[in-house]
Amino acid sequence: MGTFIGVYLPCLQNILGVILFLRLTWIVGTAGVLESFIIVFMCCACTMLTAISMSAIATNGVVPAGGSYYMISRSLGPEFGGAVGLCFYLGTTFAGAMYILGTIEILLTYISPSAAIFKAEEVGEETEAMLNNMRVYGTCIIILMAIVVFVGVKYVNKLALVFLAFCWFEVIICLLGNRTLSKRSFDVCAKFTESDNETRTTTLWHLFCDSSSLNATCDDYFSLNNVTEIQGIPGVMSGVLIDNLWSTYSEKGSIVEKKGQPSVAGSEDTKMGGLPYVFTDIMTYFTMLVGIYFPSVTGIMAGSNRSGDLKDAQKSIPTGTILAISTTSFIYLSCIVLFGACIEGVILRDKFGEAVNGNLVVGTLAWPSPWVIVIGSFFSTCGAGLQSLTGAPRLLQAIARDGIVPFIQVFGHGKANGEPTWALLLTAGICEIGILIASLDSVAPILSMFFLMCYMFVNLACAVQTLLRTPNWRPRFKYYHWTLSFLGMSLCLALMFICSWYYALIAMLIAGCIYKYIEYRGAEKEWGDGIRGLSLNAARYALLRVEDGPPHTKNWRPQLLVLLNLDSEQLVKHPRLLSFTSQLKAGKGLTIVGSVLQGIYLDKCTETQKALMGVEKTKGFCQIVVSPNYRDGISYLIQSAGLGGMKHNTVLMAWPQSWKQTENRFSWKNFVDTVRETTAAQQALLVAKNIDLFPTNQERFMEGNIDVWWIVHDGGMLMLLPFLLRQHKRCSSPLIILVALLCTCSNSSMSFLC
Repeated sequence: MGTFIGVYLPCLQNILGVILFLRLTWIVGTAGVLESFIIVFMCCACTMLTAISMSAIATNGVVPAGGSYYMISRSLGPEFGGAVGLCFYLGTTFAGAMYILGTIEILLTYISPSAAIFKAEEVGEETEAMLNNMRVYGTCIIILMAIVVFVGVKYVNKLALVFLAFCWFEVIICLLGNRTLSKRSFDVCAKFTESDNETRTTTLWHLFCDSSSLNATCDDYFSLNNVTEIQGIPGVMSGVLIDNLWSTYSEKGSIVEKKGQPSVAGSEDTKMGGLPYVFTDIMTYFTMLVGIYFPSVTGIMAGSNRSGDLKDAQKSIPTGTILAISTTSFIYLSCIVLFGACIEGVILRDKFGEAVNGNLVVGTLAWPSPWVIVIGSFFSTCGAGLQSLTGAPRLLQAIARDGIVPFIQVFGHGKANGEPTWALLLTAGICEIGILIASLDSVAPILSMFFLMCYMFVNLACAVQTLLRTPNWRPRFKYYHWTLSFLGMSLCLALMFICSWYYALIAMLIAGCIYKYIEYRGAEKEWGDGIRGLSLNAARYALLRVEDGPPHTKNWRPQLLVLLNLDSEQLVKHPRLLSFTSQLKAGKGLTIVGSVLQGIYLDKCTETQKALMGVEKTKGFCQIVVSPNYRDGISYLIQSAGLGGMKHNTVLMAWPQSWKQTENRFSWKNFVDTVRETTAAQQALLVAKNIDLFPTNQERFMEGNIDVWWIVHDGGMLMLLPFLLRQHKRCSSPLIILVALLCTCSNSSMSFLC
């Protein structure tokens, strides 16, 4: 597919979706033109900055299937890529649920209210009945859409053209005083009518009074205020823009009024009484509106998610995405100004159009009929849902095929032609969770978190690659800068906490858990990621700082060089020495595991390094020295191990087993020379005897003795630390570890080990 069909059209269809038709007028009426403009501008700026960073990453190399996940994982590593990729997959899946809920809301509220399966038997049960209807209809629509996607993505693209085509096609409201009345409850906007010199009460009179007679007892507010008709859409030159500039936030159950703050006095009791006022269904405030609106701009990666189906992804993704964002941003910002300048505030704040006979508020602007917008929005939301159910399974399939998350590898398989069958089934199941929530306003903030997290790491990836100036960072897209990426990352993080701080923390916790799972259980991938380059730069900076001088006594800790002997099969002779090392240091300080190979450089050196550190999962570094004889190799290790300020100050070795062998007079000489060279280098020496009896890291002892003797002499300190651990079942003699520190440095605080 090319730029238009493969990127521009899917992005446009996902952005011009359910929020534009169902919620934008309500947001403008509630937040006011100024704050609404700020909300839309922040969200559009966030997506534009993200698109610039994404374009730079996408043009740096081939972008196969996986889109955003592929770009993040190859830039920040498999851990970040897997965590953010799965979060973005969840966001795309919940976006499909949001579009489906919008489709059902349009169907049951504006197209065919009689199609509802569940009816409200009593006043006040309308909300619960509507939620149940959305759950039933949503499940049916998910099944139908999954079947369409299963048949093939080419049919989705053909349907998308039809759905998007629908998007390019004088109202009177009734007030009682300042309160908006729902015209669903009456036919004549008057208290009474006069005909043939006879005064007759209307349906509206019956709703507020206890009888049809003119002397009936009526509601106090009804008696004191007149019923008036005003023009709901007075036009641009009416000056209504001044009234709609400022916000009108309200509590749940407030009465929508023309002037002043909404009235909440007795609103719940009034609503239960069946009076035809227009009420607010939820509490409104600025940050909540940001969370509801942001999903309307989250379709910017609809094209990159299908990068594997594009003819030229490096060309199509930047061009199509930026053009789609520019087009839709202009539409949204223009709509805010025009809605605020043309429509009365009470109509804008009427979320479900109850004051205009239950019509879609945007539809009242349409020519020649409101059905143009109603039908168009219905098919547009259907198309956006199909796009989400098309992109999400392919994203999950790409993550599964990389093998970095073991428990989802089954979703990497599909039909013979590569269609992600199993991933589609999982996507439909997760989407059903969003349908069961059954509230568009509740689902929208959830998917906002996942999308914002993905966008944040796209900006981070671009900024890291640009700052590191890695040799392979040569994007064809030149209109980017690390400051723009950093600004986009900061804006994404800020929007996450603006939308919902607790949702933001939950999303970060989910991403953190996935990250740690991939780190400890996932497959190792050498992708040359930017995080490793960042670590190298940080390590270089830290090493240069450490070189400034010797460590202070407060910062001193044992930096161990562990000398291990290998047998003829290149296996460690005393693996329990590593257990002792890890328990002695508790993961702190530096550990260098060194060994000497006699002869020339061996081909199995790499395998030997893995064997050294893998026995007891010791965290440290390996260093192998090849030398013609063992003694010189030990000397080389003591002199050259470490780098800069990260050098060892203590040598740990096992007690020589052949100490008393008279036929080999050089065995003891190697040990003595090691002691002398360690002393000459002003380093401590730890000699462990009977180390093979030392417990492993997993063993625990419920009883035993530890005896410690301190011996001080000559102003320095010599510590003798024997560990007597008695194990009756394991051995008859006590296990003794002798640690002798032979240190000649003048600083007495560095001549002991604790």
